[in-house]
Amino acid sequence: MDFTAFSSRIAAAIVICMLVIASKVTFAADADQAQVIVEKADQIRFPRESFQVDVVITNTGPDREPESRKYRILSKGNDNTLVIALEPAVDKGQVLLMRGRDLWIYMPNLSQPVRLALSQRLTGHVANGDLARANFAGDYTPRLVGTETIDGAACHVLELDAADRGVTYHRVKYWVREGNMRPQKAEFYSVSDRLLKVATYEAFQALGGKMRPTQVVIVDALRSGEKSVLEYSSLRLKDLPDKMFTKDYLKHLDY
Repeated sequence: MDFTAFSSRIAAAIVICMLVIASKVTFAADADQAQVIVEKADQIRFPRESFQVDVVITNTGPDREPESRKYRILSKGNDNTLVIALEPAVDKGQVLLMRGRDLWIYMPNLSQPVRLALSQRLTGHVANGDLARANFAGDYTPRLVGTETIDGAACHVLELDAADRGVTYHRVKYWVREGNMRPQKAEFYSVSDRLLKVATYEAFQALGGKMRPTQVVIVDALRSGEKSVLEYSSLRLKDLPDKMFTKDYLKHLDY
């Protein structure tokens, strides 16, 4: 037996095994880092605790007058949310209820809530899921794909792939600032991988005890000049009982 050749083969096999193990460890580390980045950005957008916040959405376009709507969001954890329409008066009393990734709308003139999709449009370029479920960390599998500088800020660049078909978007490209993990920008894609809209997170101010984006600008990628601006205010932590997040309770909500 040629022990020199045999030893060489053993050594080569060991090297290959070590490279495979190292690549797996690196992949796992990158996946863990991506998950941490998205989780930290989620916590900047909204608290983990139960909270209430108001949002005014103003829709504008080149061929129409600006239109505004106001909602109140009540959220408990990442899986229970109510979105209550406050203005205009014609919409008052309409409520979106989200439990997990299941969504219903209650309207006073209907006897029972109606099932909706998170991806369905709520108003302007804002989908139901944009208000009812802001949980990127739970809804998408993130991958760290590089870094990029936007408006002078160094950002992590992540690809977020939908965890299942029930989430709001098929894919999201997400920019998060390296220094403070603030969300910077997001691109939202359809199942056919078509860019639908682009969101930027702006006007960071103290809100609910933390610096958060108080304005989100969503620009339509398909129709030039059309956008929706979300302005958040009056965020406060609030104890919310579980019974609020049931279909039977919707008609008893106090607006």
